[in-house]
Amino acid sequence: MRVLRTAAALLLAAAALLGAAPPAVPARGAVDRVPTGTATTPDGRTLFTDRAGRTLQLRGFNLDKYAEATGADLAAVAAQGFTLVRIAVSWTRLEPAAGRYDRAELARVRGLLDAAARHGLLAVVDFHQDVYGPAFGGGDRGIPRWATRDDGLPFEPDPDDWFAGYFQPAVQAAFRHLYDDPDLRAAQTALYTTVARELRGHPALLGYDLFNEPFGPIDGDPSDPAVLAAAAAELEQGRLADMYRRLIAAVRRVDDRSWLFVEPTVLVGQGVPTRLPQFADPRRGRDRIGYAPHFYDTAVEAGRDWDESGGFVERYTAAITAYPRAGRLPVLVGEWGPPSARTPGNARLVERQTAAMAGFAAGWTMWYWCRGEGGYCVLGPDGRPAPGHGPAFGPYAAALAGLPVAESFDGGRWTLTFTTGRPGGTSLLDVPASAFPQGFRVQAPGAAVEVRRPQGERAGTVRLAYPAVRPGTRVTVVLSP
Repeated sequence: MRVLRTAAALLLAAAALLGAAPPAVPARGAVDRVPTGTATTPDGRTLFTDRAGRTLQLRGFNLDKYAEATGADLAAVAAQGFTLVRIAVSWTRLEPAAGRYDRAELARVRGLLDAAARHGLLAVVDFHQDVYGPAFGGGDRGIPRWATRDDGLPFEPDPDDWFAGYFQPAVQAAFRHLYDDPDLRAAQTALYTTVARELRGHPALLGYDLFNEPFGPIDGDPSDPAVLAAAAAELEQGRLADMYRRLIAAVRRVDDRSWLFVEPTVLVGQGVPTRLPQFADPRRGRDRIGYAPHFYDTAVEAGRDWDESGGFVERYTAAITAYPRAGRLPVLVGEWGPPSARTPGNARLVERQTAAMAGFAAGWTMWYWCRGEGGYCVLGPDGRPAPGHGPAFGPYAAALAGLPVAESFDGGRWTLTFTTGRPGGTSLLDVPASAFPQGFRVQAPGAAVEVRRPQGERAGTVRLAYPAVRPGTRVTVVLSP
């Protein structure tokens, strides 16, 4: 919960867009680590795999506030040793008037993907909204005014609690119309097909986060947890599920390669398991559907220092486990992180969240990449990881010739245990620039080890091979200063 956060005629208009420019040639890192399938670990996690069958971990950041994201941001993320960005797009900016798409805005988004490819990054395009859209104070982000129907109901923003806007009568009405009105459903469907047509085949495009932090109408008192949970379940099983089916079909009309990620309601952060159904992919047997929950503690969002004794991480992990395991879906945590990790509790929260995601997620993008003293910025004014954010900048197994078992990083020592895959497979361990500022040593008994620094002295990649080890052997790798 962040401040950023973060019809036939329409289809004919989409078809009339200018042809797309040739895609940029991706850097080596992106070619090496493109998810093409999945593998399930013995403990039930589903991970991305590449063409060589290696399991992948994708880690990175949401870009700076939507309108300000630049190629320089992408270069900086890559220089630190990360491989993934989440790029927010806005329906308001993409289609400022019904049926009229902004070609310059589409080109701008494509330009960001070009920059991502040049720096070896993959990107998730996030269809972003917060409190619906500009009609309710969302700037130029979210659902356009022309697609906002509030039935003349009141809206009174709370300057101290922007999220409370979701419970205002006008916002509730707007969501109901978006889900229910045939012309708005058709307009939204056409938009997604248009964007997917413009970006399809781009080498940096991992896929789409189909709808940021979905919400909807609530009948009853939203301050009652039971009422709120019942409303979320009804939304996920009904209107939201129907929307996701439409949007999956809309993208698949023109793109059968991209991954499509569905989000639950934000109540997952309160330990409420999703009631979303499983979704069929029209790719027919080559499913590329993923699950993209957010990982926020509402008390921390409200300005408190994190209290570990409250059990938030445990409740959250339990709440998000069953759904992706039932559908064998990779989990990509689209947003997580405290407003500031300078306090002891919030610094511990970053540590606990990073460790937890190593046990259930196929990837994550932290909120968000910017410099500053707070406001969710992961970098301090000097461009180094902000105080308390160190665990998020730890090493990770970017491409593993085998299956991960356990991973830990205490700020001075990183340990990975995994079972080896087929002989001859090469694993890639990415070491962000700030993990070991003075350099590191590698302990990997039985492995052939090579250390590369593709970004000069700023970040490193460790290449591992176990030529004389049988498949299925458990091995441990340790990186230390």
